Amino acid sequence: MIFETHPPLRAHRAAVWQSLREHFAATGSAPMSALFDADAQRFERFSLEAAGLFLDYSKNRLDERALSLLIALADASGLPAKRAALFDGATINLTEGRAALHTALRAPAAIAAESVGEPGAAEIAAVRARCADFAGRVRSGAWRGHTGERITDVVNLGIGGSDLGPRMVVDALRPFCVELPRLHFVANIDGAELDDVLQRLDPATTLFIVASKTFTTIETLTNARSARRWLLASGASQADVARHFVAVSTNAQAVAEFGIAAENMFGFWDWVGGRYSLWSAIGLPIMIAIGPARFDELLAGAHAMDEHFRHAPAHANMPVLLALVGIWYRNFGATASHAVIPYSQHLQRLPAYLQQLEMESNGKSVSIDGEVLAHASCPVVWGEPGTNGQHAFFQLLHQGSDLIPIDFIAAVEASHGLHEHQRLLLANCIAQGSALMHGKDEGTVRTELAAQGLDANTIERVARHRGFAGNRPSNTLLLKKLDPPALGALIALYEHKVFVQSVVWNVNAFDQFGVELGKVVARRIDDALRAGSVPQGLDGSTSGLMARVLERQG
Repeated sequence: MIFETHPPLRAHRAAVWQSLREHFAATGSAPMSALFDADAQRFERFSLEAAGLFLDYSKNRLDERALSLLIALADASGLPAKRAALFDGATINLTEGRAALHTALRAPAAIAAESVGEPGAAEIAAVRARCADFAGRVRSGAWRGHTGERITDVVNLGIGGSDLGPRMVVDALRPFCVELPRLHFVANIDGAELDDVLQRLDPATTLFIVASKTFTTIETLTNARSARRWLLASGASQADVARHFVAVSTNAQAVAEFGIAAENMFGFWDWVGGRYSLWSAIGLPIMIAIGPARFDELLAGAHAMDEHFRHAPAHANMPVLLALVGIWYRNFGATASHAVIPYSQHLQRLPAYLQQLEMESNGKSVSIDGEVLAHASCPVVWGEPGTNGQHAFFQLLHQGSDLIPIDFIAAVEASHGLHEHQRLLLANCIAQGSALMHGKDEGTVRTELAAQGLDANTIERVARHRGFAGNRPSNTLLLKKLDPPALGALIALYEHKVFVQSVVWNVNAFDQFGVELGKVVARRIDDALRAGSVPQGLDGSTSGLMARVLERQG
């Protein structure tokens, strides 16, 4: 078994874990500023560059001893062998009996063949070529709707990984997108989202991409059927559906029954997990938006990070270090959440994308061996773009009662010509990390207030409210520019961070059974609401809410 941990390794891991617990208790509250005072080279030694990204992790409550113990923990958890298994195509998704081969989707054919074989690598290339050809026809205007007009708008209908990844990437790479066709995304089963989009579009010039691996996802299929009704209501025939709908799926029969031509179905494989799927045909809307050549650059950036993760030693491995710093706080500092703050409006969807990537992957309480975990796993991941967040939740980050580690992300070069804006944006990003670390002690506050002429009573009343404890940790990730290669590397960085943490926590990062129960219950309740009755045997709250809905709907 790939993920089996042998008794000697388990004993060593337990000893390292205990050493880390003791070391955090002894040093975890020490001032970070003292670490800088004691080491003039701390920034240089606690930062690194890889695949075009620069990571500064020096503003953490972390010394050399802690770092060496964390690396020892990763080794004792079997990271080197499990990383090799990931890239070799071994069955690491044990609960579903699958490999996790998203890295093969962005690798050159010769490297992809190492894990999926030469036929598999050829299949990947063939699907990508079909997507590129189709994207090119849509972008050029060669693909026409049923009236002969060019496509002006493309709507991606998907949810979860079939929405969050493509939507985030298209938003992030807006400066590289063509003016036509315009890209839109609909995920929610709430009809308001679909209705808001359709009201702005012309059925004759709209193309829908229905993205669902099984072509049974209730939210996506409900939206697709409503979109088809909208098209038919405009005067189109059922035969015209094939000019306005394509599918990214593996269910050829269901796709054909919907009215989509077989040649317009783009497939992928069961070893492509939803939240790791933007590199596959699920990325078709990305390819339409930025073009096949730019999409290849996105893949190349991710592959560069794959190679770094695969070959760099742990002490100089960006995904490994990012993961271990997170484990330091989550498991030994008992932090419950982690904030991701991109100082880029174009990365506004990145926190939502990472919420799924991290929490759906590692939000587990049972080990890969089927045992209840004796330690915490994934924290709550959240965030919003800076500087907006500074005027919202940064109060809690600076003065709240919880310690919340932060990832700041910024591009040095702007995609626009508003240079003053970019300078201020970067100044705020750098300043927040500094302010969170240093804080402001009460003595300094009192001196400043006295210099402003405030009387002693007023100073006594307000001084404590204006003090900042500081010593709040953060990482800073710098991109030279937010372009396809850098974005690809950034996404792959977090994918591998998630994998490293799953190895240390001993959970399966590639299943997501926790999303299924609510769907099953929802189907039962929907059947009852459709029938207009409340079944027996439900709890009082569920039956009461259903009765209330039925009453209000008449």
